[in-house]
Amino acid sequence: MDRFKLKVTPVADKDAIVKFGNARFTILKDRLIRCEYSYDRNFEDAPTQHFWFRLQPVVPYSVKRTGEVIEINTKKLTLTYLETDEGFTPENLSIVIKENGRTWKYGDIDHENLLGTARTLDNCNGDYDLFHLRKLHLSQGLISRAGWSVIDDSRSLLFDRNGFLHPWRDRNNDIYFFGYGDDYKACITDYYAVSGKVRMIPKWSLGIWWSRWERYTQADLERIVGEFEAHKVPLSVCVIDKDWHMPGWTGYTWNPKYFPDPKGFFERLHKKNIHACMNLHPSKGVGPHEKMYPAFAEFMGIDPKSKVRIPFDLSDPKFIEGYFRFLHHPLEKDGVDFWWIDWQQGTESHISGLDPLWYLNHLHSADLCRDGKKRPINFSRWGDNGSHRYPVGFSGDTLATWKSLKFQLYFTATASNIGYSWWSHDIGGFAQHFHNEELYVRWVQFGCFSPIFRFHSSGDPRLDNRPWTKTDTYRDAAITALKLRNSLLPYLYTMAWKNRCGGLPLIRPMYHEHPKDENAYACPNQYYFGDKLIVAPFDEAVNEDTMMARKPVWLPKGTWYNFFNGKEYKGGRWYVLHGTLKDIPVFAAAGAVKPLQAEDGSLDIVLFNGRGSCDIYDDDGETVGYKSGEYTFSHCQSEWQGKSVTFNMEKKEGNLESITTVNLVLRGVNGNDIASITVNGKPYKKSRYTADNDFRIEGLVFDTRKPFKVVAVFEEEVKPVPVFELHDFEKVIRIFSLAPDTANKILGDLKQYFGSPEKFIEAEHDFTPSQLKALFELSCDVGFYNELLYDGREVAVWWNERKLKEFEVRLSIGLKYTEHRPGGSLDHPPVFITKEEVKAGWRVHVNYFNVASTEVDKYFFKR
Repeated sequence: MDRFKLKVTPVADKDAIVKFGNARFTILKDRLIRCEYSYDRNFEDAPTQHFWFRLQPVVPYSVKRTGEVIEINTKKLTLTYLETDEGFTPENLSIVIKENGRTWKYGDIDHENLLGTARTLDNCNGDYDLFHLRKLHLSQGLISRAGWSVIDDSRSLLFDRNGFLHPWRDRNNDIYFFGYGDDYKACITDYYAVSGKVRMIPKWSLGIWWSRWERYTQADLERIVGEFEAHKVPLSVCVIDKDWHMPGWTGYTWNPKYFPDPKGFFERLHKKNIHACMNLHPSKGVGPHEKMYPAFAEFMGIDPKSKVRIPFDLSDPKFIEGYFRFLHHPLEKDGVDFWWIDWQQGTESHISGLDPLWYLNHLHSADLCRDGKKRPINFSRWGDNGSHRYPVGFSGDTLATWKSLKFQLYFTATASNIGYSWWSHDIGGFAQHFHNEELYVRWVQFGCFSPIFRFHSSGDPRLDNRPWTKTDTYRDAAITALKLRNSLLPYLYTMAWKNRCGGLPLIRPMYHEHPKDENAYACPNQYYFGDKLIVAPFDEAVNEDTMMARKPVWLPKGTWYNFFNGKEYKGGRWYVLHGTLKDIPVFAAAGAVKPLQAEDGSLDIVLFNGRGSCDIYDDDGETVGYKSGEYTFSHCQSEWQGKSVTFNMEKKEGNLESITTVNLVLRGVNGNDIASITVNGKPYKKSRYTADNDFRIEGLVFDTRKPFKVVAVFEEEVKPVPVFELHDFEKVIRIFSLAPDTANKILGDLKQYFGSPEKFIEAEHDFTPSQLKALFELSCDVGFYNELLYDGREVAVWWNERKLKEFEVRLSIGLKYTEHRPGGSLDHPPVFITKEEVKAGWRVHVNYFNVASTEVDKYFFKR
């Protein structure tokens, strides 16, 4: 039972504690204060479900006492408390956030909270819960535009010295006040420091998972594994849904009809480096039909002959011990690697306030690493605050609709507001009422740039998520995305390490990095993907006229590059992207350095123009050896200056040594001739150009024991690749569904039409409005974007970089224009339409050169 004991430091440094009457204040960080009130001054130091590490380095603070008033000042906060006998009230406890000057009073409701996450997306179409017929409720997050947030820990359960939970002994107030202004990132890292770090997930968990709710036999699953091999798509995890056991939601005995040789089946999976995950629904306890019932019943003091069902009871430490010893350990010995803790046990238990899902996540995590070598990994739904310590999340059974795909972009990023990193969605959707291969491909592309990639669906034959069951175009696009996901493993694993060390989640909303920019709050369907990467997956169907999908994207100030072809985008503005089925909008910041895994197992390090760096972390992938230094942590630096590119790489930390084949990929060099290449001062010749403006320096050898330096010099200065060139224009014309005469006319004189709106207008009778709109947005730097945000407001953004008078936008409510901006504005911020205005029915009119226009009555567009 020692495996359940917490290794934590819950007692704060005495020098960080200020007592005043019945109140105790613990200054944990300069922007995080624990506030307790105890009527009998019996304060609690035990670890709770939410907070384990109150022993933090003492930060500077001062205390001023004036009669019955105490004032505590840190660098960031001023707390004022008036001693009373009635507990905390709005009148006696307040905190001023020095950064923004706002004052919080005890009991204040946070109306500006940017929300967290939810237990499940079961039965949801987008953000609408069809089962309860209401909008999905997201938890409160730690991030708020008010600059503060509060976690009330008063009813959180306590851990005893053996690692089991029990309720509070006394009627206390216990809250944690986070006052961070707009330093959202610091808020999350402070939370990790006091609550507990995210566990280091196994490397293989970042690969491709296969799952489907179907009555598979082991032969069926081995056939599917063979299909992945045949199509050269690496598979990392095989998830086996509930029908592996005898009939019923709860079960622990193999069904021989489907799995006659489970041990042999697991052995064959493991030889292929595929890990096995098994589904659990433990709420019904253990019935007498189970193979392990006699031994478990005897252990629990139940006569096995009575055939009395052993009840599921997490309040009993003895049941917890038997639950693992008799139900799970034998199956793990057979070859089960980890468990999918599905949710059928409700939210109540024999311990008041104990959610069994939260506790199951905690207990399974502790039990799985009982040998002291294996890393814990769960697969379960979010159980409430503190669940970030138990990756990986299962977001539930969503409908396969465009709304659901779009919502998952927002939902995944927003979860980082409560520090939750590793969501796994049902890629392709769990259930649907129609067949849509395009939606499937876009979901796979989002999965490629999501935390955990897991196919899952019901047994509906229309939802077979194997890419090779799709028609050719969709099959190829999906397989390309799956291989791209596999190439991202070195980058993803490094981000996992950083998250484990207290860094930020892999996926984050734009406002985490740009809290002062209103645009960052207006783009919920794009996100940061680790360091210096922005991803904005296409989340709407292609237009029938343009044969391309449309996606408005905001890029922050600075210079950005298309991740795949190196084309340069100026930041601090919006763009409208139009893409074919194979396109995924991904952008790298200037100077970005990204490690990727090449198909031959070597390391591709992609360099983007500018000055920047990256880290690369590696270890054995699944043990806890990294805790004793069994890892390697390397640092890379890249600098582009005129004609030259300089790259340095050296190991910084860790005891592991390795020799790796490295290929440098200089992205966006635009066909420039190479003058010379040196490696550690010696000439080097092995290089070549590839498609999409890549220059590769191949076959380099990086020995972690030696620094590594490459200098490449080109004949001419490396110039940026324009966003929309003549050949891009040609590509668009060929994609459009145009009459042959029109297409031939334009293709025959591309230069005349390229960048000339008046020429498009002359040919307007041959273009549809959608085609004209796309051409104007791509070639004239104009655009309009509107979105109904998930908080009920609407946002409208428009831009006109060239200040062309032929483009205008008007917003109105009823017959009254609220905005009229002929020619638009270069620096026009987003317009946020209030919930009341949305209800009143506002309208927008966008005029593209008096030819292509849009007019939408927003009243009819409410979700």
